[in-house]
Amino acid sequence: MRKTIRVIIATLLGITLTTPLSVNAKTLKHEAFMNVAHRGASGYAPEHTFFAYDKGHYEIGADYIEIDLQMTKDGHLIALHDEKLDRTTNGTGLVKDHTLAEIKQLDAGSWFNEKYPEYANEAYVGAQVPTLDEVISRYGKNANYYIETKSPDVYPGMEEALLAVLDQHGLLKKGRLKQGHVLVQSFSSESLLKMHQLNSDVPLVQLTSKGFMSSATEATLRQIKTYADGFGPSFQDLTKENTALLKSIGFEIHPYTVNKEEDMLRLNDYGVDGVFTNYPDVYERISNEK
Repeated sequence: MRKTIRVIIATLLGITLTTPLSVNAKTLKHEAFMNVAHRGASGYAPEHTFFAYDKGHYEIGADYIEIDLQMTKDGHLIALHDEKLDRTTNGTGLVKDHTLAEIKQLDAGSWFNEKYPEYANEAYVGAQVPTLDEVISRYGKNANYYIETKSPDVYPGMEEALLAVLDQHGLLKKGRLKQGHVLVQSFSSESLLKMHQLNSDVPLVQLTSKGFMSSATEATLRQIKTYADGFGPSFQDLTKENTALLKSIGFEIHPYTVNKEEDMLRLNDYGVDGVFTNYPDVYERISNEK
């Protein structure tokens, strides 16, 4: 997750709101604790590949498939965390400088075997980078998708492209949105405000970087609530007190990225609504024990 945030008041963006941004009609549906498989079950398989997504969705039964979006040179949305290809593929350079056909030739699995030999699997060698369309086609419209617009300033038209894919798969129907089948998150308030302008029914979640809560005022948090249903802080930022404040404002709270059992238990006790984790099986067990 990107370690920057730009929470900008709508008037500073030059956006005139003729009516308040209402989120009361939208409810994020979830179990007692929402279990979000961070980049898939990425503690066990290469992130943002079908191996990680399958493990999180089919084997573990996490509530949400998390998808970070980048956009190729020829306008396709792909599931990849970084703007550059270097860390999780055998390619180099920026995603935006490569076509989808070029990216499909890359190996997105071998790096994982090298970095995490205890979980290495020969099947991961040659794993492809999936497109958003391929992910939704694989898991269907009854699965739940937690989608992040990554670096939207780098990719003009990302929000429109995202909505087009969701619409193609029937995921923009109001009933499905109210049931929480799709959540859109971003560190960019501009991107979320644009999403709201394009389709006000899509539930939105504002991500914030580590340290944000130490200086955030209640007024700032309430401004975020005018367009965002959920709040996604670094888990290290949360205390029992500020969690209670966020809940009193009306946020669903989904901190990232929580991988230790003691942190999972502590955050559940604080009253969060769920977490992002690389180990959704651990969070599933922890949450069901209480």
